[in-house]
Amino acid sequence: MPEEIILRGKTASDQYETLNFGTLAKDVAFQLVSFELFPSIDAVLAGGDLNLRGAITRGKTTNFTSTAPDFNQPGLIANSLFRFGNANTETVYSVSVVDDLAYITQDLQLHVKDVGSSASAINWQAKFRKIKLSKSAKAVANYDQYTIFDE
Repeated sequence: MPEEIILRGKTASDQYETLNFGTLAKDVAFQLVSFELFPSIDAVLAGGDLNLRGAITRGKTTNFTSTAPDFNQPGLIANSLFRFGNANTETVYSVSVVDDLAYITQDLQLHVKDVGSSASAINWQAKFRKIKLSKSAKAVANYDQYTIFDE
């Protein structure tokens, strides 16, 4: 069974966090398996209308547009949406898109935002699979991520 790690936290709306991978073992990389968002407040008590957005990238910033993420951005490896409608509709849905083929060898940037009426902090969880790489494959993965990171 592959070794997996889970990173999770609670981040204020419209804030960035660095997910530290650059100092981990020399002969491994990670692949993102899942990325999920969850509210930190009771939507009904808060008057409803939670609209949570999140992104994980290999860039210095996420260049994240909460209403229109750019899937052509080479550093974007995950995007997630959690929606709880207002008190009249109470529609709930959640969707995530993950590039699970990207090798992660350096730090990542996470950005979350509640574009609904509450602007509350957002709970998030990301699951990564650890994979062993040869020295040459690790060098290629490092170079690939480095060129994105320095754009």
